[in-house]
Amino acid sequence: MTGPLTGPLTGPGIAQMLLVFGLLLASIRPLGGYLGRVFAGEPTLLSPLLQPVEAVLYRLAGVRPAEEQPWHRYAMAFLAYHLPGLLLLYALLRCQSVLPLNPAGQGPVAPDLAMNTAISFATNTSWQSYGGETTLSDLAQMAGIAVQSFLSGAAGLAVAAALMRGFARRGGEGAGSEGRGGEGIGNFWADITRATLYVLLPIAVVAALFLAWEGVPQTLAGPLGVATLEGAHQTIASGPVASQVAIKLLSGDGGGFFNAQSAHPFENPTALTNLLGILLMPLLGAALTNSFGRMVGDERQGWALLAAMAALLLVGAVLLHVAEAAPNPMLSAAASGEHATLDQSLGNLEGKEIRFGAAGSALFSEFGTATSSGAVNAMQDSYLPLGGLVLLANMMLDEVIIGGPGSGLFGMLLFAVVAVFMGGLMIGRTPEYVGNKIEAREIKMAMLAILAVPAALLFLTALAVVVPAGLAGLGNAGPHGFSEVLYAYTSAANTNGSSMAGLSTNTPFYNVSLAFAMVAGRFLVAVPVIALAGSLAPKRRAPPSLGTLPTTGPIWVGLLLGVIVIVGGMTYFPALALGPVVEQVAMTQGTTF
Repeated sequence: MTGPLTGPLTGPGIAQMLLVFGLLLASIRPLGGYLGRVFAGEPTLLSPLLQPVEAVLYRLAGVRPAEEQPWHRYAMAFLAYHLPGLLLLYALLRCQSVLPLNPAGQGPVAPDLAMNTAISFATNTSWQSYGGETTLSDLAQMAGIAVQSFLSGAAGLAVAAALMRGFARRGGEGAGSEGRGGEGIGNFWADITRATLYVLLPIAVVAALFLAWEGVPQTLAGPLGVATLEGAHQTIASGPVASQVAIKLLSGDGGGFFNAQSAHPFENPTALTNLLGILLMPLLGAALTNSFGRMVGDERQGWALLAAMAALLLVGAVLLHVAEAAPNPMLSAAASGEHATLDQSLGNLEGKEIRFGAAGSALFSEFGTATSSGAVNAMQDSYLPLGGLVLLANMMLDEVIIGGPGSGLFGMLLFAVVAVFMGGLMIGRTPEYVGNKIEAREIKMAMLAILAVPAALLFLTALAVVVPAGLAGLGNAGPHGFSEVLYAYTSAANTNGSSMAGLSTNTPFYNVSLAFAMVAGRFLVAVPVIALAGSLAPKRRAPPSLGTLPTTGPIWVGLLLGVIVIVGGMTYFPALALGPVVEQVAMTQGTTF
């Protein structure tokens, strides 16, 4: 074996990290304050323009935005909200061949694939077992995929807003009319309306205009026919791309218009569009930490959560960059004869766009998996084992590393509840977090939400690697094949949507089982989170005392990180050991499977 196992941090890689982290940090406080005002129903800069629209929507839907809902009504509204969109998207995919705006003449999507796709985008997962430009019509892309990106992203923001209110309210503030136990946590229909009108729509419009200015197509003219230099005819897919790319990156619903996603020059043509894509993915998730601090009356609480997120994000970004900056030792060992000068000085470039290189691809993939967006600008299946391990670990930590809009914040708050509970056990008193006593009910809800995802994805992974229908989709033997299966269910259950494309998943078995993972990862997490908010809202404030665990300093951040890493390690290390870990060891020893 020749060649190093890891590469150095390069100047361009460090510069890109500093630029992205600096711009992201600069946006957190202003955007966090804006989000806090939106979900408090307070006036914003956009209120004169959007309040009349908001009022009309409430009137048409019969919604009274000031009417508070107890947690069970909020949860029922959350569940009911997803069903019509799911059914409409399924019908649109099945009937697209007879509907307008189908310039390429796409046929109906198969029933199992249409079901998988409808559940995928309704749950904010964006898993794609199809090639976008070869399967969907322009109408399906716009009225189906892009619309669901708005709706599912707004639902995640609404759940986060409910949980923030649960922590912030003190003993009956916002109480509903249901009597004891009916304390409200907000109005779901008002929350999704405000999230869409005041947050997702304006940012997506600005981003789409910038993308179109940079060369991303936005047209209904259909595919382009061109003559190649050799005189052959070539059809180049095109369509309303800019509008979909903007919302897919912003909302965490990272499905691509094209099969190659952000590696395609029509989705991501320049260095500026690549930078914008990286920034859009964590934008809302990071800012919500500041919104939380403001709502509970102590911004330091939000900065502490952000510090934990940033630490995990930075470690992942560095590890992924170092892993992919190294040459592939198997290729170095195979170089002989006329290939003895095989140049891998730029790192592992297999499956990567040379215009982004190893550094730009690694940073994009880090944010794509850490934010649950699932957007990619490189082939995840071509990452070296250590790089694949980082991508898997990002998703396996229950979306706490920034996460999707809303889901990252409530994922981190779930671990915060567990961390203060453990701290309380150490000192022998009832734990408290931001003035709320954390008791048995809160711990039960937090653990239900935390354990739902690993229970679903590990069971389905085990099933897929033993039944013939699951093994039939493998494109690779040995640990890499196992990694592909594990990655698929990890991605689906954590509402991420990226994939190692060496696994053929467009089969009835995978379409159905992955859909089950997506449903579990969305609803078996969100409903306990809403119940947790309902349990917290009626609690009286517990004044701090000498025995109260501080939750704003370095010790707290360290405890929180320790709980996250220990829970993630104990849950997933055996599975990771069978996949990327053993593959990395085998690669260093020159062993093939």
